[in-house]
Parts: sequence; structure tokens; C-alpha cells
Amino acid sequence: MINEKQKIESFREILRSSAHIVFLGGAGVSTESGIPDFRSKDGLYRRKEKRFAKYRPEYLLSAQCLGREPEIFFSWFRKNLDVRQVQPNAAHLALARMEQEGKLDGVITQNIDGLHQKAGSRNVQEIHGSALRSYCVSCKMEYGPDFIFENEEPVPRCPACGRMVRPDVTLYGELLPDEAYDNAIRLIQFADCLIIGGTSLEVGSAAGLAHTYHGAHLVIINKGRTKMEGKADLVFHDSIGKILSLMSQ
Repeated sequence: MINEKQKIESFREILRSSAHIVFLGGAGVSTESGIPDFRSKDGLYRRKEKRFAKYRPEYLLSAQCLGREPEIFFSWFRKNLDVRQVQPNAAHLALARMEQEGKLDGVITQNIDGLHQKAGSRNVQEIHGSALRSYCVSCKMEYGPDFIFENEEPVPRCPACGRMVRPDVTLYGELLPDEAYDNAIRLIQFADCLIIGGTSLEVGSAAGLAHTYHGAHLVIINKGRTKMEGKADLVFHDSIGKILSLMSQ
């Protein structure tokens, strides 16, 4: 079994020899910026808040909740998903640097925090949308990151037509955005190195995308166990920021 130093050098060699590198990331990428994930022991779904105690966590971030109880939806959303002041961490910065140096084709993220863009990444496919964008459900007028979070109405309304303004995120019960998902598929199809970070690949969109990859090299970085480790060239149970930062040293 190779030691950690040898694994790091093997990772560097994979990156040197690869022409089309893609990163597929989940919630674990942003936990190092202080954003909790959803299902871990410290995750958003484990928080005990009296007002929301009677609701299943998944319901609070669902299209059903938005439609039936919009005041509850927006109250939970504003309290838990205001990411405007959060800053990128070493993982985001390392990926942006890789792209700027021509070593990374793009990032596919399940996260809705916009931190990859804030770090400087340009080709970012947000397959779950972004909490920093919103739009009117009727006239489709688009609004920026402050509109929902600074709005004092229980349910934000469009100044243009008076209908509800919702966050541009993929809720439970909704389909993934076609353009971002199609772009993600294309990135993975042409990749000869896929780096998966911050996701267990247990369920959902990341797992589906990962299984479409048939390129030369697969590297997984995640503190916990991850599905597909048996197919990976290298597996790091470590900090994503730490491992990616070592690649430029």
C-alpha cells in the first residue's frame, strides 16, 4: 500500500498527464467555509428549531412547501441559506487557479452558494442552481442576491407584476436545470480525469453524473467513505482544500 506522500505524487502525475480535468463537488467542498451540509450530525437537517419542528427537513426545501406554505418556506430559507457573506476556502481557490492555468476544464457543483465563482472560477455548472439568484414565477424578471434576503415581506413579490419571487434553486420535487445538467454531461464525457470531492455519492444528481464517467483517471477526495472508491485510482479521506492546494506546490 502506498503512503500519503506517494499518493500525493501520483495525483500530481495524473494531473500532469491529463488533458481534460473536471471537478465534481458536493456539500463537503463548502463546509470548510463554514457552510453546514445537510445530513451530517452538524448539518442543517439536524438543527432543532421550534418553529420548524413539525416539518420534515426535506419538506422545508421542497417545491411542495413553496407552493403550499410559502411563508414557512421563505422563513426557513432566509434563516438557513443566506450565503452572501461566506468566503471561498482553499479548495475553491485551488480549483479557480487550476482553471486559470488551463489545467481544469470546469467545475460541476451541487452547491448553491456561488463560492466557486467568488473564488474566480468561470466554467461552473450549478446543477442545483444558486441561492444568490431569484426570479418571478410569472413574468420571469430576474433579481440579484439581496432581493429575497433583504425583503421584509413574508413572501417576496415582484415589483413588476406582483407575483411571487422565488430562489433560483432546484427544490425537492423539481427537475434539474437542463442547460447546467447538459453542460455537466458534456464536461464528463470529454474528461480524461474526474476529481470527485465532498460528496458520498449515495444518491442524487452527483451519483448519476459520476456513473457516466468512463475516462482514464478517477480521484476521490472526501473525509467520509464514498461510493465508487473501488473504481478510483486514488482516494483521499482528507480535507479537499489541503489536498488540492498540495497539487500546486
